[in-house]
Amino acid sequence: MSETNGTTVKASAPRGGGSLALTLGRIRRQPVTVVAAAFLLLVAAVALLAPLLAPYDPNEGDFDAVLTGPSAAHWLGTDELGRDTLSRLLYGSRIALLVAVGSVGVAMAIGVPLGLLLGYKGGWYDRLGSRALDISDALPGLLVGFAVIAILGRGLLNLMLAIGLIFCMSFARMTRAVALAEREKVYLDAARVAGLRTPEILFRQVLPNLTGPLSVQAAVFMGSAIGVESALSFLGLGLDTETPSWGGMLSVAADEQARQPFLAFPPGLAIILTVLAFNLFSDGVGDALGGARRKPARRRGRVPAHAIGSPTKARPADPSALLEVRDMTVELVSAKAVPLVQGVSLTVRPGEVVGLLGESGSGKSMLARAVLGLLPPGTRRAAGSVFLGGGEITGLSEKELREVRGRGVAVVFQDPMTALSPVHTIGAQLAEPLRAHFGMTRAQARERAAELLARVGVENPRTRLDAYPHQFSGGMAQRVAIALALTAKPRLLIADEATSALDVTTQSQVLDLLLDLRDEFGMAVLMITHDLGVVAETCDRAAVMYAGEIVETGDVATLFARPRHPYTAALLAADPSGEAASGRLPTIPGGVPLAGEWPSGCHFANRCAFSKEGCVKSPIPISDEVRCVRSHELTLGVSAR
Repeated sequence: MSETNGTTVKASAPRGGGSLALTLGRIRRQPVTVVAAAFLLLVAAVALLAPLLAPYDPNEGDFDAVLTGPSAAHWLGTDELGRDTLSRLLYGSRIALLVAVGSVGVAMAIGVPLGLLLGYKGGWYDRLGSRALDISDALPGLLVGFAVIAILGRGLLNLMLAIGLIFCMSFARMTRAVALAEREKVYLDAARVAGLRTPEILFRQVLPNLTGPLSVQAAVFMGSAIGVESALSFLGLGLDTETPSWGGMLSVAADEQARQPFLAFPPGLAIILTVLAFNLFSDGVGDALGGARRKPARRRGRVPAHAIGSPTKARPADPSALLEVRDMTVELVSAKAVPLVQGVSLTVRPGEVVGLLGESGSGKSMLARAVLGLLPPGTRRAAGSVFLGGGEITGLSEKELREVRGRGVAVVFQDPMTALSPVHTIGAQLAEPLRAHFGMTRAQARERAAELLARVGVENPRTRLDAYPHQFSGGMAQRVAIALALTAKPRLLIADEATSALDVTTQSQVLDLLLDLRDEFGMAVLMITHDLGVVAETCDRAAVMYAGEIVETGDVATLFARPRHPYTAALLAADPSGEAASGRLPTIPGGVPLAGEWPSGCHFANRCAFSKEGCVKSPIPISDEVRCVRSHELTLGVSAR
């Protein structure tokens, strides 16, 4: 979608389907799928109306007409006890559909939560769980069914359980694969920052992405369940002989084949056509759905009022700070620990906008993730503390962190299209944290969501609540992401490259909006960016980060006018928006050293024109807000290189 003078042009739908009407339209254009669906609806109608359609009771015997062929009295003949084959066939459709739906429901109830947990948690959970899945897959399915029935006995519920156990690991494996792919998506980080619990994230955020695959696999397994039930009943391990089932009818037909060969045709054709219809329907739905999802059911949740941070922890050194990061070190976990962020300290005071400035790869976003407690797999906090609102939040459990995120600290990510869930409406995503944190009803949450959209400048907010993220332009989607971050009224907002993906005009509008919201909500903002113009326009103070370290901090006006670290001066000199002394734009020689290859002394020493022998021998502490042993003797300007 593009924006022109307040109007919007709808973009094409993303991968993942679209509306239900669009999916149904695709299905209608597939004749084979339509025929398969019509046949399944016919079977369902027959099962529902079997008492009205069947000419006889399915267990009523006519001993004067035993093993007869089709006749006026019995359109499909009778079995060895004189029972009407047509009546038993109609009632058997009930059993077939009950077993299909029930066994797949059991399989999904076991397999889907298991797969979600393994894929989302990862680590040892996933390794051990995957081995268990491999072992279960090695067991023959019918053998599992035999064992369950042998232990629990025959019966409809036991049969559903037996077949469900055969299929559950397939659902678990597929769910795990999708959860592994989704766990690294930014919108899940946004959900965690909003304070949602793990079950809410799994079942309300990740699970909707499985609607398409689950629908297709469920349809396939419903057909397979009918086949398994027929096989077990044929072997005498399914339902009792009085219960009309297609497999049981086939078993009787096999015994009486010599006397009445026609007896096998009605149940055999019913099984073949129904299983085939399920498979054709699943293929068609898979093509039409293309990964489309449905909105999950929601339930009310309430998180009680709480204090930010843990009051039992040590107080920060600066009692006026809203956020204080102290000596934070983040490492990559491998055979040898590799530091990604090293000894970083940073302070943000209430109502203040602090810019965290540096080149890509300097560790800015990793530091923000450490503050939020959302470090990616394979990394860990090796040292350091984070204090929020006077209490330390490092070391808190995930449950305790949920009480801090959202209401204490919120985040706006760089790309709103990945930060917003593609399978939920905007209204649903805004309502989720409102209901979780404030216990609002669905109607109250929707009303508040509309107010938030209006506040961030989205036109026709009540109508747009029912839109999906792909129906918004980049700028409007970022406004929605900001509204999502504000739902719980946070005291600190982290804007992680929140404007870098936007055009210049939209960027300016979003920055103005953030400043207005800062004043309105009284919150502090940590502005993570590599754009000097953003820092100059919006920030009160700035911290410059290079190769995992803070090299200089100070108020923006002073830092830009009189930088004291050579790296800061070089950044300012290389800014194309500034005025260069010569016609050629200055550059910083060399490249940023990779993590694990940092010098033992100053990390900028290999690119610094002012470095000397003492700069590389030992770590350089930060003194008087600058990390440079020569800062007191250098006079730097924006022309320094």
